[in-house]
Amino acid sequence: MDIGNDTGRAADSVVAMLEAKIVSGELENRAPLPAERELMEQFGASRTVIREAISKLSSRGLIETRPRFRPIVRKPDYATVLHACGNVVQHLLTERSGIKNLYDSRVFIERALVREAALAARKEDIVNLRAALEDNRNAISDSSEFYRTDVAFHGVLYRIPRNPIFPTIHEGYTSWLAPQWDRMLRSPERNEVNYLAHKAILDAIMERDPLAAEEALTNHLKAAWEFVRVTFDWGEE
Repeated sequence: MDIGNDTGRAADSVVAMLEAKIVSGELENRAPLPAERELMEQFGASRTVIREAISKLSSRGLIETRPRFRPIVRKPDYATVLHACGNVVQHLLTERSGIKNLYDSRVFIERALVREAALAARKEDIVNLRAALEDNRNAISDSSEFYRTDVAFHGVLYRIPRNPIFPTIHEGYTSWLAPQWDRMLRSPERNEVNYLAHKAILDAIMERDPLAAEEALTNHLKAAWEFVRVTFDWGEE
């Protein structure tokens, strides 16, 4: 008898039943998962099976686990998908090519977003972009705060289409690329350059010029990548 396979099949059965309870709302979102002993009795399973099931649910983003705390239920949403694939993405960012591929995908998406903003941004979107840009300008002398407001400015662009997938994608780019960006040298002078690039993007959006908005965004992100390349001495593209 292959005990490992038997345990795995039993754990998969528990996972399927718990997943159904999470999706249906029978297990309330953000509430603690029932205790191990209760789950063992409910499913007639061993502690080993329950712990393997919990591990699988965690890897799928359906529960959050912390040492010494009961797991917390997470009903599936777009953030769940992000959480589930986050660790895998990090493994792809150990080399320059992986970082560049991810960054290029961000450029591709944001080019479309600024075109959409120039064509369809509503009054409240413009207000939000102006406020984010003003926060960015006020933070030029404080590089940590400037980075936060830089992220926030781009985040407004991801919200303009009013599609919940895009803000989740932005959260992913921010979290996945942050370890690389944290290694960058920052200065008020560099912050000023980035602020002016953000201003050019907003100006083009307010002029309802999608081509100019895309050009401003592309120039901004190309310059940002060039700064990364030089900082890490990655040689020519």
